[in-house]
This record gives sequence, C-alpha cells and structure tokens, in this order.
Amino acid sequence: MIKPLECVKQIKPYVPGKPVKELERELGISGCVKLASNENPAGPSPKAVAAINDFLSQSSELCRYPDGSSYYLKQALSEKLSGRGLDLDPGNFILGNGSNELLDIVARTYVGPGDEAVMATPSFVVYSMAVKAIGGVAREVGLTEYRHDLSAMADAITTKTKIVFIANPNNPTGTINRKAEFDAFMKRVPDGVLVVIDEAYLEYASDPEYPDTLHSYFAEGRDILLLRTFSKAYGLAAMRIGYGIAKKEIIEDMNRLREPFNNNSLAQEAARAALGDEAHLRNSIGINEEGKKYLYKELSALGLKYVPTEANFIYMPLDRDSNSLFDSLLKQGVIVRPVGPKEIRVTIGLDSENRRFIEALKKSL
Repeated sequence: MIKPLECVKQIKPYVPGKPVKELERELGISGCVKLASNENPAGPSPKAVAAINDFLSQSSELCRYPDGSSYYLKQALSEKLSGRGLDLDPGNFILGNGSNELLDIVARTYVGPGDEAVMATPSFVVYSMAVKAIGGVAREVGLTEYRHDLSAMADAITTKTKIVFIANPNNPTGTINRKAEFDAFMKRVPDGVLVVIDEAYLEYASDPEYPDTLHSYFAEGRDILLLRTFSKAYGLAAMRIGYGIAKKEIIEDMNRLREPFNNNSLAQEAARAALGDEAHLRNSIGINEEGKKYLYKELSALGLKYVPTEANFIYMPLDRDSNSLFDSLLKQGVIVRPVGPKEIRVTIGLDSENRRFIEALKKSL
C-alpha cells in the first residue's frame, strides 16, 4: 500500500462540520442555527447576487475559462485601496481560491524542507498545515492573554526562518495586536523574512489602535504580504475568493506557483460588485456590533467568561468539556465550534440567532 510522505503524516486533517440538512435529518430536528464558521449572517450584497445572476444568464460564457489574471477585479481593488499617498496597481495583487490558497502558495514559494516559519498558537490552523506539508518546520509560540506575543515571536526568529504568520484579528480568539506592538515587532524582523499578516476579519476591527498595515509597512516597501478575503464581512464565503497585497516582486514570485484560472468567473463578478456596495458592508458591520453587545450582556449575566472580540465571533473559555456543551447545543439546533478541550467559538449572528444561542446555552448549563 502506498504511504504518504513523512511530513504529510504529521498533519492533522481539518475536520469540517456536516451539512446542516444532514445534521437535522440525523437528529430529527429542523431550523438549525449555524454559528460555527464565522459567516456573515446578513448574506452577500444584493449587487453581488445580481452580478452572479447576470453572468449566469449569459450561457455562452459558461463554456469559457475565467479571466486568469482577474483583470477587472484587480482594477477595482486598485481603485478602492489607492489614495492617501498610496498608488496601487494590479501588479500589487494576487487572487486566490479563498485566502487559504494564498497561504499555501506563499509557503511553497518561500519555505523549503528544513526551513522554519513562526506562528502563534492557537491561531489559524492552515499556517502550520501549509508549512508542514512541504517539509518545513512550524515554530509555534503560545498566546499571552489570548493575543499574539509579538515579542516572543520575534525572539523565535532564527537564521532558518523564512516567514512569520500573524492573524490580526486572531482566529479563534478574536483579539488584535495594536500599532505600537506591531511597530516594535517590525523593527526586529531581519531582512530575508517575509511577514504574512492575515487580515481576514479586518472590516470588523474597530479599535482605534488597529494597525493600518497598508499605509505603513506596505507603503514603506517592507517584505510583507497582506491577506484579505470576501468570505467574511462581504458575505461571499461560498464563492471562495480572497486576495493578497504585496510589492510586485513578491507577487511575481507567488504567481509562478499560482494555478491557472484559480478564481472562477462567478466569484470574480460577485467580488467586484460587492466592493462597490459600501452600504451593505456598513450594515453587516452594524449587525455584528449590535450582536456583540447583546452577547456580552447575556454572557456576563450568566457568569460566563468570554474574550472581547474585534471580529465576528466570540471565544469562550469554559469550566467544562467543550464537546459535551457542543453536543447539548447541537441537540437544540444550535451549532457552534469547539476549538479546544475547554473552549468554544461562537459566530455572532442575527438577533434571532443570538437569542436562540443564549436560550440553548441556558438550558445546557
């Protein structure tokens, strides 16, 4: 029997949740509330949906490969993000099948067998998966007060380090590192090390000290890759489209490994339309803020611990087994995500969904 590479055997597979309809069938329930995957409960912009429908109506286009350069979407991103002394052009962008694909590409571009990448733990699991899959070494640094310990991560950089991965806001804790911490960290990063800053939840962050990486480190010409996505605040998770921003030399390196036609036509059209709907984006962020306030109040009233979030989910350390709580909530039709033996992560939903979660939580407790 054929055996996988030793580096592949080190990787714990990502375990996806079952489809909601299948869970409902198995449990004999209906009307499940899914608060497990940090999706935008408001859904996508109506403009994005219209763009998808318009494209589908042109049946002659469905037999054609998508635009492999994502020309129009890159133009739209350039126009939206340029300004305040910053002049971006399409050469500063790379599009991926979700920002997940870009994590895989950047690891394969710069990390070889025996090379190291520094990252926090717990954080997004794909960082270590991408590095280990190519025989690299994932040097994981524990969080301090649920936040990246940037000083310790700088200490972990060695002559073998090629990349540092930072999620800001962090998944699963929802915490951020502020500008002063980032400035101190970036001063300690030596030449030849790429800093990948994953900003998947950027739009939700409201802390005034949240670092503006685009107009600071990128504008300074630093070796950084900023990763952003249309899956979260833009509500296009099903389309699987994300993007990276970096200086042109880094984008050119990564494009050597990017698969041709990696972004489908529907995703490109939807993302471009979503970029132009600021009202929908503001509404989505507003729903999240209101839901956050409600959940904070209710969790505090129940005497439960939670970590204040700058994202669209809340990390809850528990005094009990997370899987047993997950099962209890699931039987009541509420799906959350266990992220540790005594930790769960709950997505902030619509008002009705948040209330359903609290009522189920009360019964479970």
